[in-house]
Amino acid sequence: IEGDIRNYEDCVLACKDIDRITHQAALGSVPRSVNDPLTSNNVNITGTLNIFTAAKEAGIKRVVYAASSSTYGDHPGLPKVEDKIGNPLSPYAVTKYVNELYARVYASLYDMQLIGLRYFNIFGPKQNPKGPYAAVIPLFVEAIINSTSPTINGDGEHSRDFTYVDNAVQANLLSLFTEDQEAINQVYNIACGEQTSLNQLFEYLCEEAGSDLKPIYGPERKGDVKHSLADISKASKLLDYQPSIDVKEGLKRTYRWYLQKSI
Repeated sequence: IEGDIRNYEDCVLACKDIDRITHQAALGSVPRSVNDPLTSNNVNITGTLNIFTAAKEAGIKRVVYAASSSTYGDHPGLPKVEDKIGNPLSPYAVTKYVNELYARVYASLYDMQLIGLRYFNIFGPKQNPKGPYAAVIPLFVEAIINSTSPTINGDGEHSRDFTYVDNAVQANLLSLFTEDQEAINQVYNIACGEQTSLNQLFEYLCEEAGSDLKPIYGPERKGDVKHSLADISKASKLLDYQPSIDVKEGLKRTYRWYLQKSI
């Protein structure tokens, strides 16, 4: 099925003859949401509400949905713990928090099981390095392969809990099939629990590539948080989530995939 989650009928069709949903469709860029908040709202909030409602009408009890670390907003605490959030810093962050609120209400009113996964900077093969809203890792990889210096927003000391895609897949499967009642109707941090600055990230990729390329530093982006690091103990305890691939190994796999595609 190819459709648009903004179209309720497409969502109804997608929910036919299934018993569980993992909902990953969204516009995932903070800068995009700053430049075009209306579209981010329509896709991320209206689209998610369409999925939740279509699932309800189809009698689907279990929905796992993509939440976001952006929900922590301006809360200064590190590492981030699920029950301590601040004020959102971007329209994107607002949309992802609203999804959590709707999930809470649907679970309460309609006896549904909804599990939110607050992803922390998921990366891996097949991310598109093109366009104005490309993620940092495919941009870095493409720059290194082409021997062109990438631009880092700010001084490069912004840090993130970069999380290889296989870890996110593991979290989704655990959430879809858990029978632990305590694990249901929760939100979880999905990350590695490892803090990496943009400078370190670029250095790791250059090491893998055998490159001595240097980045260019530009202005900071609006809506970005300075540091992000997850406490993953809740997911480990209730879902038995254990990230299997650390940042360096994930970067190695990602770089080699892009390199193979470029040959």
